[in-house]
Amino acid sequence: MKKDNCTAMLVGKNASIDGSTMIARDEDGYGGINEKIFVVNKARHYDEDYVSKYNGFKMHLEGDGCRYTAVPTADDSEGRWDEQGINEYNVAMSATETEATNARCLGHDPLVEDGINEDSMLYLVLPFVKTAREGVKRLGELIEKYGTGETNGIAFSDHDEVWYFETAAGHQWVAARIPDDSYAICPNIMVIQNIDFDDPDNFMYASTIRDFVEKHHLNNSQDGSFNFRDIFGTKDEADAFYNTPRTWYGQKLFNPSIEQDPTSQEMPFTRVPEKKIGVEDVQKFLTSHYNGTPYDPMDTYSSGDEKEQKMFRSIALDRNQESSILQIRNDVQKEMAGIQWLNMGFYAYSPYVPFYTNIEDTPENYKVAEHTVDPDRSAYWMYKTLQVLVEPRYHQYVYQVNNYRDECQEAGIISIDHADEKAKQLSGDQLTSFLTSANEEIARVITDKTRALISDLIRQALNSSKYQFERGDNL
Repeated sequence: MKKDNCTAMLVGKNASIDGSTMIARDEDGYGGINEKIFVVNKARHYDEDYVSKYNGFKMHLEGDGCRYTAVPTADDSEGRWDEQGINEYNVAMSATETEATNARCLGHDPLVEDGINEDSMLYLVLPFVKTAREGVKRLGELIEKYGTGETNGIAFSDHDEVWYFETAAGHQWVAARIPDDSYAICPNIMVIQNIDFDDPDNFMYASTIRDFVEKHHLNNSQDGSFNFRDIFGTKDEADAFYNTPRTWYGQKLFNPSIEQDPTSQEMPFTRVPEKKIGVEDVQKFLTSHYNGTPYDPMDTYSSGDEKEQKMFRSIALDRNQESSILQIRNDVQKEMAGIQWLNMGFYAYSPYVPFYTNIEDTPENYKVAEHTVDPDRSAYWMYKTLQVLVEPRYHQYVYQVNNYRDECQEAGIISIDHADEKAKQLSGDQLTSFLTSANEEIARVITDKTRALISDLIRQALNSSKYQFERGDNL
């Protein structure tokens, strides 16, 4: 269902401008439409025989699960696809970044057709963990027991740690902690490099992986190191044009002094940014399309020719569905530390809307995305409508759209500042209710701004038809 899509970014607490941890990911569907909604799943006791509607994966699920947010597909007939969210313990999880394992490794440990896949991971992990490290451990145990039918990258974070978890072949996996002072860019390829098996603070891995690699003679390293990317990854020509340019552009934004080739397959997994990173910087990357380079497919004034503009896979593109920045703040009380910045539609045209995650419910128009296009009822369809309007006249509307996005970002920050101040005096159910209302208010403000923009763009389009003809035009 989701193949070769998505782009992720992870930021350690000392690399961020305000001390937050951030994991963020663009969820891109296999086509242009993949109706998404934003929901809260209540805390409850689980005792069920879970069966995936997507691939038939089965397991008995039992235990007390906490509340968590998610952005599932509205029509669950082909699986849940909860994708990304934050639970009541301020653990964030994003699943998944589609990757690939090379044929040599797959031959020795084939993918498991009915194993645990992207559609199920969030549901089976996020309600049951209290730290990012626990999330890595639980998912790892499930992969080893049941196998997986996909090669994926999964991000976890809490207020202190950020982890990236990668699966390889049917039952193999590793996870690396992002250094506190660093960030990582993750396209649709394996990115984790050298694993230190004697450093449990920063690495976790499948209990079988060392024996598996040794038994099948999979490590071609000359110095005895264990480079997960080299052993299990693909590193083919398609990766050089579909994947690595996204890493190149992200590292170009945050380490502009470093010169790299966009097609290099040796770019490092993590870097220390030259300047600290804010939410707006993550947004800039996740909504980008090689802006300011010859490879920008949306810029008719680019210095690149048509071939260069179509050379690399852009981040902003037609299959964009929803993008979430999962921010866990360290400068406020823990009950209001989690914020899910949510962008629906075509990322370069739509705003990120900040939602507290200690909430009872989500705004009404974010819970609806039926097959019938209804921008009045559905936030998803509202932003998809904006995409349809802007794309054919991008250069006519781009400045107005960028101003609108800036206004929405400003409104979001104002909303958070005001709500944070009022929330200091509240606790328990009273605080949760207040944050739920604050979310409803910012959703209303941004929705009103979006509807006003759509109305104005439609009027402009109607007044700029190329089929206008006045009586005196041929005289």
